Amino acid sequence: MITILLLTVLSYVISLPLDDNSVCTAEELATYNIAFSGKWSHVAFPKQYPLYRPPAQWSSLLGVTHNSDYNIWKANEYASNGMRDFAERGEPWTLMKEIEAAGEKIQSVHGIFSAPAISTGTGQTSTDLEVDSGHPLVSLVVRIVPSPDWFVGVDSLNLCEKDHWKQEISLELFPYDAGTDSGFTFSSPNFATIPQDTVSEITSSSPSHPANSFYYPKLKNLPPIARVMLVKLKRSRLGFPIPQTNVTAIGNEIDDSVSETPLDCETSFWSSWGLCKGTCGHLGSKKRTRYVLLQPANNGTPCPSLNEEAECEPDNCV
Repeated sequence: MITILLLTVLSYVISLPLDDNSVCTAEELATYNIAFSGKWSHVAFPKQYPLYRPPAQWSSLLGVTHNSDYNIWKANEYASNGMRDFAERGEPWTLMKEIEAAGEKIQSVHGIFSAPAISTGTGQTSTDLEVDSGHPLVSLVVRIVPSPDWFVGVDSLNLCEKDHWKQEISLELFPYDAGTDSGFTFSSPNFATIPQDTVSEITSSSPSHPANSFYYPKLKNLPPIARVMLVKLKRSRLGFPIPQTNVTAIGNEIDDSVSETPLDCETSFWSSWGLCKGTCGHLGSKKRTRYVLLQPANNGTPCPSLNEEAECEPDNCV
């Protein structure tokens, strides 16, 4: 009976699904070049596009190679204190301490990597990173500047495929809300979300508020605001990675075209009707006005008339 029981338990353990990390049997170390490309242009995202104080730009990139025991951030879960500081102000120190602590306590982190900030909405930055068979996952965050607590990132991308490392991976990135600030626009003042909300993806219709800088209700999906590409570097006979000069584009400009997002004109409500003017015994006229809240862009619906006139009975005829 004991033998049968042990065999049953053993067969059950063998049949359990294995974690992604446990099935990685690739060579011990692999080095990748990671290139981050900003695609945040005035053409792709014309609504409230920040042109100054500060203009559209990206923070430095902060990333980590790790296993499944750690997440730098995760959709639908609460952001850590370090992630809050990074998403709201671009301050990495608390987040780096959290990563280091996770590496010391549960050996879940292999290494931290970073890349320089980008001073415009479109441009590139890159760096190298190293993974091993016990830590084949990559996560990263880049803050959208300016913004309340918005960022783009990658959560637990697995670079290992059973017994080998993937050669090249390209991902389109979309904006996320850290759930710690309640601002709707790029330049909103600091207004803490109490109680804190979970990390959520920002879409063309969510948050569903006309003031939202990413609110494009006629679009099914937002165009990607950034892209990240990872390319495995070849190693020399001595085991050192061989630099590749063609991994990123020359200069600081991305080489692919950007989406043209149409932006419809938005106007205020009509003002109250003015006084009815005219001569006695005849119909007079009255006027009302409205003003442009948002100028159209990229072949969006043009602005309607801003003035309207109607007939009326004169109030004080002359």
